[in-house]
Amino acid sequence: MDDDEKAMLLHYLQRHRDAMVWKLDGLTEREARWPATPTGTNLLGLVKHLAHVEYGYFGQVFDRPVDDPLFRDLDEAEVNADMWATADESRDDIVGFYRRAWANTDAAVAALSLDAAGFVPWWGPERGHATLRRVLVHVVQETARHAGHADIVREGLDGQAGLSPAVSNLPEQDAAWWADYVSRLKVVAEQAGPGRTE
Repeated sequence: MDDDEKAMLLHYLQRHRDAMVWKLDGLTEREARWPATPTGTNLLGLVKHLAHVEYGYFGQVFDRPVDDPLFRDLDEAEVNADMWATADESRDDIVGFYRRAWANTDAAVAALSLDAAGFVPWWGPERGHATLRRVLVHVVQETARHAGHADIVREGLDGQAGLSPAVSNLPEQDAAWWADYVSRLKVVAEQAGPGRTE
């Protein structure tokens, strides 16, 4: 039963990991780093962040040492250091870092029981005690959340959208249909009422 549950959780985690990496396909180094929101959200930064997430939760939390040249103790780093790649960290460097984090996670999940106890220091002393099961569910959720961010950032960069290269999960319509659809949504939004008031 434990193995079936582990396999299911890792399956969903891997789907979201693959989506994150796919969102970088075809982009230049500049595009992969381009800040798309007022808070600087960018695709390569999301991937770098998720590598730190996996190393943190499946390394530090379960007392499994992390030995990776790109992994940083974020308590000692610049604020938000895990959310952007430096000019000398290539896309290949960051994707490799993420894939090494996957391997570390997969090894931890294979080695530990779902009921194995860990401690998440950044959750605080009252909430920090957690099982591998809870941590794995949390990381699936966090990766899915950032995959959603990546969907929107990538669509804003070059119009590429969808779940995966094989399954877009979007209605199959041409560009004219989508333009008309967006125009109709704007009309409905205008009809719904005035803009935000301060």
